Amino acid sequence: MNLLAVRAIYAYEMHRTWRTLWQSVVAPVVSTSLYFVVFGAAIGTRISEIDGISYGAFIVPGLIMLSLLTQSITNAAFGIYFPKFVGTIYEVMSAPVSYFEIVIGFVGAAATKSMILGLIILATSTLFVPLRIEHPVWMLAFMIMTAFTFSLFGFIIGILSGSFEQLQIVPLLIVTPLTFLGGSFYSINMLPPFWQQVSLANPVVYLVSGFRWSFYEHSDVDIGVSLAMTLVFLAICLGLVAWIFRTGYRLKT
Repeated sequence: MNLLAVRAIYAYEMHRTWRTLWQSVVAPVVSTSLYFVVFGAAIGTRISEIDGISYGAFIVPGLIMLSLLTQSITNAAFGIYFPKFVGTIYEVMSAPVSYFEIVIGFVGAAATKSMILGLIILATSTLFVPLRIEHPVWMLAFMIMTAFTFSLFGFIIGILSGSFEQLQIVPLLIVTPLTFLGGSFYSINMLPPFWQQVSLANPVVYLVSGFRWSFYEHSDVDIGVSLAMTLVFLAICLGLVAWIFRTGYRLKT
């Protein structure tokens, strides 16, 4: 493996984040903080507790997961699409670097950025609500798996997209609604039985549920099922990336 090439791609993508700090970090943190203010202060006064957890604390894992999913996809999709758009991808393609190394560099940087953002939001949440983390190792494990899974998904979107508008379709019209309907702000056990079963078809339910379990040992879905589904999503994204390159796809506009 050409570790120097992987490091160069990774460093370039991380440097681009620091150049756009307000857009990449500050704006998502401020937006998420507004959720704490609106949901924690306005709705939290009407919903005292959910399964013994204060509502303000209950929504913290869901808000972190919402940011983690959207930022992972956006960072990875833009990271690979922008070089295609401006033509600098040909410099990467002409270098002695394989597709595998390109994926590691771009996806690794996108996952790192979204995890840093998730940890910042986690630290910010302690300013609004009292927080406890029962299983910090599992919390980090779910963050890492989720960040890499959806960074791979975003990388796929960036490869297949033909315009900046197409980059936003999946995050805005699919991922964000699924996250809102995936138990980020409520427990699916609060729903009627029929809608509980419908919610189980939403893949984000398993991500949010497993992540919330690492905080409070409370989940809507068995933790083993959540972990298994997260690994399945990761395997599917890895398989899709491998299939795209195996079929002879080229990183060009």
